[in-house]
Amino acid sequence: MAVPLLMTDDEGESRPTSLVIPEGRRATQVYAAIDKTLALPAGTTKKSLAKAELKLPSDAEGNPEGYLFPATYPLGENPTPEKLLTAMVDTANKKFTGAPVAAGAQRNALNVYQAVTIASIVQAEAATKEDMGKAARVIFNRLERGMPLQMDSTINYALVRSTLKTTTKDTRIDSLYNSYQRMGLPPTPIANPGEDAMHAALNPTPGDWLYFVTVKPGDTRFTADYAEHQRNVAEFNRVRQSASGGTRDK
Repeated sequence: MAVPLLMTDDEGESRPTSLVIPEGRRATQVYAAIDKTLALPAGTTKKSLAKAELKLPSDAEGNPEGYLFPATYPLGENPTPEKLLTAMVDTANKKFTGAPVAAGAQRNALNVYQAVTIASIVQAEAATKEDMGKAARVIFNRLERGMPLQMDSTINYALVRSTLKTTTKDTRIDSLYNSYQRMGLPPTPIANPGEDAMHAALNPTPGDWLYFVTVKPGDTRFTADYAEHQRNVAEFNRVRQSASGGTRDK
């Protein structure tokens, strides 16, 4: 999850001085991390959203998912959930509202909120900068062709879990985040993306890919040919038979 940075005070007791939010954490995970770091009852940070007065885009409708920017946040004196949430959203706004981001979004026929949503999916689906750029291109190619995104990460978000195994039953759930059943982007980001994922969403790698599957760690294969993709999936299944794991089959 998130990591509190500790220091020892004059009485020899350790207390947190900063909170590290890694890339790709969901808002619920950030809320829990703040509660734990500030030694507050579970659910306190989420309840504080109403009085935090966060400066979110209108499309967010008060939901800070995607705008709790991953970074290290000093706690300072008398830290509160409202202060930390405000710092995270303010940081996101500084990163997301500059001219390069606006231009990149416009270049791809998006608004910034949609770009953040794509970046959140890319963050969840790809492990390296190179794969992030390609995964972003798959998203754009599918949107342009009127294909459903079919991203397992959106199913995981709907089911409040993190796994690489998605069943046929999972893909039939009734949710706005079911990108197997619904066209277009999900209604909100599905996590809080970092700068690499945002860069990929604004500058997707040129290519005609429509499918990808992670055969094994470090071996993600992108293709525009469905038959080739099926062969890649078959190889993944052979690998899975000899070791536990799941699939990222798009």
